[in-house]
Amino acid sequence: QVQLVESGGGLVQAGGSLRLSCAASGRTFSTYTMGWFRQAPGKEREFVAAITWSTYYADSVKGRFTISRDNAKNTVYLQMNSLKPEDTAVYYCAAKLSSTWYNDPREYRDWGQGTQVTVSS
Repeated sequence: QVQLVESGGGLVQAGGSLRLSCAASGRTFSTYTMGWFRQAPGKEREFVAAITWSTYYADSVKGRFTISRDNAKNTVYLQMNSLKPEDTAVYYCAAKLSSTWYNDPREYRDWGQGTQVTVSS
């Protein structure tokens, strides 16, 4: 099991940027598929981005968000630029061993506690 702790959320104006971090425990971090998901009030949890040996993005964030990882630090990042009010949500990082179905939250076993991102208009 992987322990995940997110940080970096906050309040930002539309057009601004934030970088989320997710620190993971465990010696085999580099073998995990890492994903970012978000959940807005009254909505289902949705896929944002994932990183295996490649990177994958939801259409709604493509070109604005960048996922990356530093295996030496056991950390995955989500750089969010050109933020919009509709990006407001609790953002979660998650880990899974398989690289398939990277955009399905049901496939992820381990989750962080979430970090709030609020974008004001």
